[in-house]
Amino acid sequence: MNPTLGLGLLLAGLITVEGLLKAKVSPKNHEAVSHNQVWKGRRAAQELAKRNTDFGFRLYKKLSFNNSNKNILFSPWSISVAFSMLSLGAQDSTLAEIKQGFNFRNMPEKDLHEGFHYLISRLNQRNQGRDLELGNALFTDKKLKPQKKFLTDVKNLYKADTVPINFQNLENAQRQINDYVNQKTHGKINNLLKKIDPSTLMLLINYIFFRARWQHEFDPQATKEEDFILEGNKAAKVPMMFHSSVYAVGHDDELSCTVLEMPYQGNLSALFILPDEGKMQNVEEALGMNTFAKWKKLLHRRVTEVSIPRLSIACQYDLKRALSSLGITKIFEEHGDLTRISPHEGLKVDKVVHKAALKMDEKGAEGAAGSGVEALPMEMRLKIKINRAYLLMIIEKITLFLGKISNPSGE
Repeated sequence: MNPTLGLGLLLAGLITVEGLLKAKVSPKNHEAVSHNQVWKGRRAAQELAKRNTDFGFRLYKKLSFNNSNKNILFSPWSISVAFSMLSLGAQDSTLAEIKQGFNFRNMPEKDLHEGFHYLISRLNQRNQGRDLELGNALFTDKKLKPQKKFLTDVKNLYKADTVPINFQNLENAQRQINDYVNQKTHGKINNLLKKIDPSTLMLLINYIFFRARWQHEFDPQATKEEDFILEGNKAAKVPMMFHSSVYAVGHDDELSCTVLEMPYQGNLSALFILPDEGKMQNVEEALGMNTFAKWKKLLHRRVTEVSIPRLSIACQYDLKRALSSLGITKIFEEHGDLTRISPHEGLKVDKVVHKAALKMDEKGAEGAAGSGVEALPMEMRLKIKINRAYLLMIIEKITLFLGKISNPSGE
């Protein structure tokens, strides 16, 4: 049996505005780089952000095809980072497939990796309103003997930990990896790995942990149980949060959907896309960069009464089938070329595990919820009630999360 490269792509995302204490830790100090390097990294990162969002829309369509009535949640960023890291070890047609499938084509490899390096460095930070941690790890068996250049590149460009492990003792290896993941995601992702292939020699993991506070917090006392319309005109009682503030909103008359942008503290925002009744499929089919750009242009700030459901969901996928349908196949086959990882081993990717967890509620820093009064302009208020299936994007410099919420309770 040829050895396999077990590739775990892990997302642990917790968006919460509950009990997030004021962080005393200043943003991480990053290595000094020249202004020219920073400029090049920023430019590459901007290009990557557009390409990554486009990839996210294409993957969403593949996942929604088999989960049309279920919650969908994944991180285009998390998956792209892991495969970009993997591409450091790929060659020839295997590398070309990764570039094509992830929309990296026609982008110089140097720009690709410098762009991700810039984003990882800029996004990894804590402040009063948010806690965002992104990381990568390689678990390698002593039999593998990876190329020194590969290990150096994943360390320097992707800040990846390299953790030696004995995959011959599967039970202990599984426990060690799950403990690592649990620690890095602050206990939010448990038992990510259910099973390891006996021939695995390396496991690659990417994780993202995210907590943030709303810029305009909800008052928990205003939250009340209301109906959320499910598939088949059924209804479920969910806690509906309420707040009035000045938000960026718009309506796409062509696709029949309302778009609402709600800011977190910092540069993060949540984009809610609420299709008119019976129009979800139309909106999903139109997802793409042109539609996304149009929505951003439609947004105008105005006083809005917002009702959105409190949210707690988790989704897990083996992405092998979805990625294969995007043309990424050779890394899963015996004849794929991953020789820049190790020239002496016939490596292939065994599985792609991706888990996303998302929590959204009304509370903020300790003692802060409901403590402020916001002065609003005297104008006609727009009312938006998100009480049926909607699309959700969490955006910073890149698309951190993308999904569809069909049932906020996660059932």
